[in-house]
This record gives sequence, C-alpha cells and structure tokens, in this order.
Amino acid sequence: MPHTGSAYLAEGPRVGLRHFTYADGPEFTARVRESRDLHHPWLSPPATADAFTAYASRLIEDPSKVGFLVCTRQDGAIAGFVNINNIVEGAFQCGALGYGVFAHAAGRGLMREALGLAVGHAFGPMRLHRLEINVQPGNAASIALARACGFRREGFSPKMIHIDGEWRDHERWAITAEMRASG
Repeated sequence: MPHTGSAYLAEGPRVGLRHFTYADGPEFTARVRESRDLHHPWLSPPATADAFTAYASRLIEDPSKVGFLVCTRQDGAIAGFVNINNIVEGAFQCGALGYGVFAHAAGRGLMREALGLAVGHAFGPMRLHRLEINVQPGNAASIALARACGFRREGFSPKMIHIDGEWRDHERWAITAEMRASG
C-alpha cells in the first residue's frame, strides 16, 4: 500500500523524498521484481522480504548512510530510491550517491527531479560539501542523469565495485556545493 502521509523531507512538483521504513518492504520488493530487466546488470536492489529488512536496517541504523524513497506526490507510490552512502564528516563532508528508478516510473523525468531534491537536501540540512556518483560506463541513462543534475566526470576506475558477481569498471562523477550554487 502506498504511503500517503506528507512526511516528505523534500518535495518537488511531482515527487517527494522520505526515509525508508520497514513497512515499505512489500511495495519496494514488488517494484524491484518488476524492474529486474531494467536494473540488470547495473544494480541489484533487495527483492525479498529478508533482503529488504537487512538493506533498510543499514539505511535506518547506520549513521554513514541515508536512504530516501522517491514517491510520486499524486499517490504516494514508490517510484525509486536515492541513497547517500559512505558519508564522511569533519573536513571531508562528502557522500556517495546510489540510486535507481522502478520500471513503472522510468523515462518520465522523476529521477532527475528526485536526484535534484536529494542533492539539495545533502547540501542543505545535511551540510555536506561534495557528492559522488560511480557509474558503469555502459549505463547511458545513469550517466545522462548525473550530467543533467550538474555532476562532472572526474575519472575512471577499473574494476572498482563488485556488482552481480563481477568487479566492474566505473566512471566517477561529482558535484560540490559551490558547483550547484553557481549552476
């Protein structure tokens, strides 16, 4: 059942961001199963109840991570997710973004709006200074999203992240608070 409360941390015209809850498991995992072809081989979000509980637990309880569900404001349905991982405070003030859209919401511009909201939240209330996105070179949609949201390509790392049973190459994209303010 979609979330219909207005507990959004950030809202745009079509989507809102809110934190994960354990109660989101059935809707989230159903969307993951529907989106398997879209996600493979780029990411593997949790598709079972137990996997979701473990995943949500890390996002809810680990202070070095923050997870946001992207929900359509019209009906509260989960359209995707944006996570800020590896948050480092102190002099670094940065985090690494991971995100995914679900098949029913793909190609509608919802993730561009959501990623913009997440970046604004990270640079605003979270007081981060830099965000990074690591993208497999063949993932044209994700690269286009990073570029559209003002991220710049900073480099290439061979065999950087273990995904779907293999170490995969990644392009590194980043944005700073100053870049966003001037963009």
